[in-house]
Amino acid sequence: MRVKGSSASRSKQKKLYKITKGFWGRKKNVYRRAREAYLHALTSAFAGRKNRKRDFRKLWIIRINAAARANGIAYSALINGLKKADVAINRKMLADLAINDAPAFAQLVEKARAAL
Repeated sequence: MRVKGSSASRSKQKKLYKITKGFWGRKKNVYRRAREAYLHALTSAFAGRKNRKRDFRKLWIIRINAAARANGIAYSALINGLKKADVAINRKMLADLAINDAPAFAQLVEKARAAL
């Protein structure tokens, strides 16, 4: 007896199309192109997870620098002063303070200035 695999094939294709939804052009709805695009996206995703860490650190440094300059000190001087004052706070928390709690950030700037 001959068995056709259309239902299995269709479900396999639907699963892939669900993943590639949002891709541009034929990459979202032509099985062969979608599979190629999906496999390529997986390799890019690995690198993307590494890049995300760099990007966030860059963003935090930009935010800290902007807030520090508003308080009359450069980023490098602020970080150096905080290290000398033995203030152990990471850049993520510093950036959060700079945006959401300006008075607390100003106090840290003063501590850094005093240590310099």
